Amino acid sequence: MTHDLSTVRQMWQLLEPVHAVLYYAPEASEEAAALGYAVDERWPGYFPYRAAPLGAVDARTVSELFYSFNPEMVERYMAPAWRTATPEQVLAARRTAMDRVLRRILGDRIGSAELRQAARTVRRVAEAADVTDRPMAAANAALPWPEEPHMVLWQAATVLREHRGDGHIAALRAHGIGPAEALVSHAAVGAAPAEVFASRQWTDDQWNAARDRLAARGLVRAGEGATGRAGEVSAAAVSATEEGVRVRAAVEKRTDELAAGPWDLLTSGEVKELADVLMPVVLDIVGTGLLPMQSTLGIGMTYDH
Repeated sequence: MTHDLSTVRQMWQLLEPVHAVLYYAPEASEEAAALGYAVDERWPGYFPYRAAPLGAVDARTVSELFYSFNPEMVERYMAPAWRTATPEQVLAARRTAMDRVLRRILGDRIGSAELRQAARTVRRVAEAADVTDRPMAAANAALPWPEEPHMVLWQAATVLREHRGDGHIAALRAHGIGPAEALVSHAAVGAAPAEVFASRQWTDDQWNAARDRLAARGLVRAGEGATGRAGEVSAAAVSATEEGVRVRAAVEKRTDELAAGPWDLLTSGEVKELADVLMPVVLDIVGTGLLPMQSTLGIGMTYDH
């Protein structure tokens, strides 16, 4: 059946923490370190962990598919990635890491009938996803399925979040919003404080140029004297015009539309049942404090559909 787009967004919000804990958990850092990656920051492990399903791809490919990162940043972390470990070794490490992470966080919930059912349901949804022209989703969907229910849940969540991410990039491009503009426009509508977007490491000049391009289209108005990049300006330094809010809402609506297909497999009752089961799992993950309260994803944002 066809679900309301707010339901599609809600399911993304529930599944995103299940996937994203990989990039913050100490177990993931330990497994990355065992392969030889630096772990004084999360990026040396993040890029190979996320890119490994694609094979030994180069930095240019990763920049295109991850989209919002400064390509110079991607080059810096991807240049040594496959010299340090092969994609196959990285995939094995992330499986081990996530098995350890979820066993620690979920405890007795690991063996519950509810988790087994949730894993089966999310896998059905993930397998229903059309991954044509969605390279990140396709690469993860092609991986063999694990046997343990908690790992099935994680892999299915990963396929669905990358399926949504591929669609989000398509929506941004359809609205003429480039990688740096994607961050500026998201900051401009208040998705997160502007300094949060500094993690993508665009320079002052690049941030300001993106802001100026959006201003020339009438999508943002820059605050007086706002000359710093995302890490050095307040959220008020760049704000969206009415047209900018409309365009950003259109991007998010199109993202939800492109993510909706797999969920048509479930009835509204099945979606509600799944959401009820996933909620305590997500609360367990969020309760660890591993995930940042705010991110570039704008998970807490709502848009009128």
